[in-house]
Amino acid sequence: MRTLNRGITRRHVIAAGGAGVLAAGVGLRPAFAADTIRQGYQTNMWGMPTYYLMRSGYLEKHGIKFEEFGVPSGNLTMQQMVARQVDLGTYAGPSFALGHDKGGLIAIAMIEYVGKTARVIARKDLGITKVEQLKGLKVANQTGSSVANIFVDQIAPKAGLKKGDFQEVRMNVNDMVAAMAAKTVDAMVNVEPYNAIAEADGTGVSISEFYEFDKMPVFMAATPDFIAKSPDTAVAYLKAWLDVAKDFKNEPKKVADAIYEFYTSKGYQLSKDTFAKALARVEVQPGWPDDLKPYMTHHAQILLDTKKIKAIPDWDKAFRMDFLKKAMA
Repeated sequence: MRTLNRGITRRHVIAAGGAGVLAAGVGLRPAFAADTIRQGYQTNMWGMPTYYLMRSGYLEKHGIKFEEFGVPSGNLTMQQMVARQVDLGTYAGPSFALGHDKGGLIAIAMIEYVGKTARVIARKDLGITKVEQLKGLKVANQTGSSVANIFVDQIAPKAGLKKGDFQEVRMNVNDMVAAMAAKTVDAMVNVEPYNAIAEADGTGVSISEFYEFDKMPVFMAATPDFIAKSPDTAVAYLKAWLDVAKDFKNEPKKVADAIYEFYTSKGYQLSKDTFAKALARVEVQPGWPDDLKPYMTHHAQILLDTKKIKAIPDWDKAFRMDFLKKAMA
């Protein structure tokens, strides 16, 4: 195995086999032999449903082989996909619009809502309670990510802060809690479980929740190359996601236990109870809600106005709703 990104490993998993597969066992037989997929995922909480997908045995159940590529945030997965280094990955609306603009990426489902996982956390010792108090301070932000864009383009301006009113410190989300503890930054724009970790160890306090501004739907996107080559695999893949959604709804403890091990293996210290509460902020609901096109048009317009994309996407081309419909049939 080749180690990637702070201990995340690249694995080649053979269908219906492999130790550590949670659901593999009697009765789980591949429906057919599918192509090997290159699965990108972010190692923050947004990517943990995908991590669980790869550990659940459901891909094997549907005859799918996979390789995994973990990175700190979804915008990095998007960049990998634009470069055609991975086939599939999740990220929120702004990153998807960027990926479609730069690399023709296609959404095959809305997978989850994560607005409750994203927050602005300030150092507890500073006594800050509002976003407007960040003026003149250092704010850690994963520049280029959907969370970063929403903070800079929506949350900060609503609090009366414009570009230059605070010092934006470019940083990966998994490095921010340590930077807060070391007092090299004053606040962070981050996601779970890092927010929960900062609160639990007394380092940080929440001063704004993204859900008040944005439910933040997360898309499962695919490269057009993968869609053209492997449409049947895309359908089987989404069938596995429907199985994952059932576990998140009906067996939350099983899901939390599997994902908790991921973070403790990386050295993060948090109780199972704290972690379970953080994970519960992720709402796994594969589907195509009716409000997605106007929602995405709003975000794409912001990106167009700031010259980050060339045009508003044609959502009828950017969204392939037919794959999920077939998976649900």
